[in-house]
Amino acid sequence: MKTKVGLLFGGRSVENEISVVTAVQTSESLDADRYEVVPIYISKQGRWYTGDGLLKVENYRDLTRLLASSSEVYMKPLYGDYNLYLNGGGLFGDKVVATLDVILPTLHGTNCEDGTVQGVLASIGIPFVGCGVLASANGMDKITMKMILRGCGIPVVDYFWFNDKSWYADRDKVADALEKTLKYPVIVKPANSGSSVGIRPAHNREEFFEAAEYACTFTTRIIVERLITALKEVNCSVIGNYEECEASVCEVPQRSGEILTYEDKYKGGGKGAKSKGMRSTKRELPAKLADGETEYIQDLACRTFRALSCDGVARIDFMKDEDDRRIYVNEINTIPGSLSSYLWDAAGLPFDKAIDRLIDIALARSREESFKITDFGGNIFKDLGKGARMGKFSK
Repeated sequence: MKTKVGLLFGGRSVENEISVVTAVQTSESLDADRYEVVPIYISKQGRWYTGDGLLKVENYRDLTRLLASSSEVYMKPLYGDYNLYLNGGGLFGDKVVATLDVILPTLHGTNCEDGTVQGVLASIGIPFVGCGVLASANGMDKITMKMILRGCGIPVVDYFWFNDKSWYADRDKVADALEKTLKYPVIVKPANSGSSVGIRPAHNREEFFEAAEYACTFTTRIIVERLITALKEVNCSVIGNYEECEASVCEVPQRSGEILTYEDKYKGGGKGAKSKGMRSTKRELPAKLADGETEYIQDLACRTFRALSCDGVARIDFMKDEDDRRIYVNEINTIPGSLSSYLWDAAGLPFDKAIDRLIDIALARSREESFKITDFGGNIFKDLGKGARMGKFSK
């Protein structure tokens, strides 16, 4: 029998559209002889839909019409219930649309890639591809991620962070603290956004005020990093789990300005271009690096993947300072655009085979987790005397 794959995409995220592109690319690469795909689109309002029309990019030109022709569905928060139900049910109870074997999320960004959806899936107990709650949350938040990596001896660029409440309370105080930590130019980023959304460089205090104000419209936590002026960006993907993983070939994405923008990543630098997800990025592939740099970056990529307890596939983005040749981990993408298929194609692992491996990893993790103890089998309430209070018990 075919494995029934729930392809989960969209989401309450500014990267909703990019997620759609990744989902369509993924569905086209799934082996039809092995898998039956059930598309599950999460709208920007958080409603879940299924229907064959959801896997055609051109249908999203009229989203209202597309959703009207699709079926609204949901999953119950019951452990072990892998059914997808029709919202509204029927006269004789809940109507099952499909019984899923595994979920393959191609979600990107806030409320999607940050452990939010992974927590829902984990509570149901259904196997799902990619990082779990912990790795997803830590990987999405650039502040927490850099704290962990620095603690593991993995090089990250110097940074400063603050929250939006501190910013609105006293902007000059935040700027003073920043300027004691870093020198301009800097780059200001929402801590938990992706795809270069909300990011701006700043060369002085006035520009910092503008960039910070902009970043605060996207999130509550802001990170400011030293801006490497002689910058060369290098990306590398990793596939596997926290115990065993391997790195892909490296690439150098081409940017149109001082930083790599949303248009650079998804429209090849042109605002009117048709997006093919991360496949649209102009890139040098494989990357032309100095002797030993490729191996060094691949090793750092695997160390980063393991330090964050990742599973599935991720893309780690690096920064090389061309002035002093130092290399830093910039960030990790735990559900990378196009699932980094272009990097694995170049490494000799076709997209369909990569997906096979990702699903195998997800099913293996689910089996391993099923052997972990979640119940001691006892009942502490049996030891309670009449009128006893729980406060008398010791942890």
